[in-house]
Amino acid sequence: MTKIFIAVGIVFVVALVLGAALCVLDRFFSVPEDERKKKVRDCLPGINCGACGYKGCDDYAAALAAGEAAPNLCIPGGEDVAASVAAVLGVENTAKPLDMVAFVHCNGVCDAVTQKAVYDGIDTCRAASQLYGGPSACRFGCLGCGDCAAACPMDAICVQDGIARVDTRLCVGCGMCVATCPKGIISIIPQETQVANYCSSKDKGAVARAACKNACIGCKKCEKVCPTGAITVADNLATVDAGKCTGCGACAASCPTGCLKMVYFPDLVEE
Repeated sequence: MTKIFIAVGIVFVVALVLGAALCVLDRFFSVPEDERKKKVRDCLPGINCGACGYKGCDDYAAALAAGEAAPNLCIPGGEDVAASVAAVLGVENTAKPLDMVAFVHCNGVCDAVTQKAVYDGIDTCRAASQLYGGPSACRFGCLGCGDCAAACPMDAICVQDGIARVDTRLCVGCGMCVATCPKGIISIIPQETQVANYCSSKDKGAVARAACKNACIGCKKCEKVCPTGAITVADNLATVDAGKCTGCGACAASCPTGCLKMVYFPDLVEE
């Protein structure tokens, strides 16, 4: 019994010494926490999507507390978060919150796209894309397995007719779907966008059209009729500059495959 009491006593003394040492270290070497950072972090939604340009909410909060970032960069949080952050920091929130939504640049629906194979494997876009680029004849198109839908924290994405579609009434523009898509066909665009290209194919016209009836063929008709120079065709793909576009619709009307379309955000609610 004596040996047991001695062992317990030794453990107790060691614990006491180590505890005292930790208290001393904490007293003299601890880094004081920035209270403003903690308060700002509490204002942020905690999605850690990176849409603000920082690694996550903690990094964005640190940048805000240091005065290195604007209070309106949290796209999921929108105007409410921007106002809360500005109040905590004691600054005026003069910048307009960024209204952004995700957009899938593909319209290769089931009856439009040609299939080169039947895929029978792991039901994810990333897995399917690793097998010769996927079963679709269009190497740029949506694979339709729904990796983006699984990643979306707002349940704003679903797969319809073989293509991922975004409900912009729910989308907060966090960009998690963009990071997930192995084909890179999802982008975050301003809600003010009026015309968008529903295609991502960079194949030459004949090849693109053979793979999908709705493909952009790089014919440059849209580029020629645009009165403001908002459309450029490079690598056989038309790109719309939302800042220059006036929404006249001339490009959409001239597009022979219908890949350029007028868009309206957020999605209209059917009564």
